[in-house]
Amino acid sequence: MADRSGKPILLLINLHSKQGLERFGEVVAAFNSLGVRYIIGQVMRSEDFSHCIRWHQDEVSAVVIGGGDGTFNLAIDALLETNLPLGLLPLGTANDLARTLNLPLTLAEACSVVANGHRQTIDLGRVNGKYFFNVASCGLSIKITDALSKDLKKRWGILAYGIAAAKALLTLRRFDAEIHIDGQQILHRRTLQIAVGNGVFYGGGLTVVKDAAIDDQRLDLYSLEIPHWWQLFFVLPALKSGRGNSRFGIHRWQGRTFEVHTRLRKRVNTDGEVTTKTPAVFELCPAVLDVFVPAPTSTADD
Repeated sequence: MADRSGKPILLLINLHSKQGLERFGEVVAAFNSLGVRYIIGQVMRSEDFSHCIRWHQDEVSAVVIGGGDGTFNLAIDALLETNLPLGLLPLGTANDLARTLNLPLTLAEACSVVANGHRQTIDLGRVNGKYFFNVASCGLSIKITDALSKDLKKRWGILAYGIAAAKALLTLRRFDAEIHIDGQQILHRRTLQIAVGNGVFYGGGLTVVKDAAIDDQRLDLYSLEIPHWWQLFFVLPALKSGRGNSRFGIHRWQGRTFEVHTRLRKRVNTDGEVTTKTPAVFELCPAVLDVFVPAPTSTADD
């Protein structure tokens, strides 16, 4: 069980969100049936997640959060400070982190994962001091973030990402970037987007690179360098599979540190929220956070 230390878990769900309010009862019922003890934290604003974790840190054995990728990101700093493991209940639109961790997307099954208590130690990325689970990026992704309103996500769900991308393409322009890899190699690129991935999935179904993992102790950078915006529709399958290469206008590198400079300052988003600007230093933080994941299935010998 998740509370084998004798302490309850801290359950954090934003009841001011539609899904949080509508499905809170399901979560409580699932944990009650599983015999998991919990404290319910009061969260109404984004800063309440970190405040609750720090306030209850000595009373609980783990933190379980219901939400999407942006919500999980709110808790990173407090989780690292308190050294508490994280349980995820997927209540977001895209649920990219949950899919990276092979978590079930039904609430009852996600609660069972927490109750079973199996953990995985994962890496985090950090850009200019701001942590991220999935991806940090600049360029096209910022335009999409600007177009991706809460109303759009509520109305269209996962399709909202495609609608926002189509809107973003109307004003998209390439920009010049200088990229330093691990303090050695220096690249000069003209690009639509630079993305640095720590996990596997991002952006509502895109893949960082086909062999990425959230515990592989590396970062993966790609630069999207198609000359015309309409060509994005032809490279989208490669972005979804993570298999694209330079023939598609997708250039990829691996490293533990990337430094990106642009002539004009570019905004950078982390897990879907704009948090900093270029110049940007992306760093790997290896094996720093424990998360609850499904236990590996054992196979019988032939």
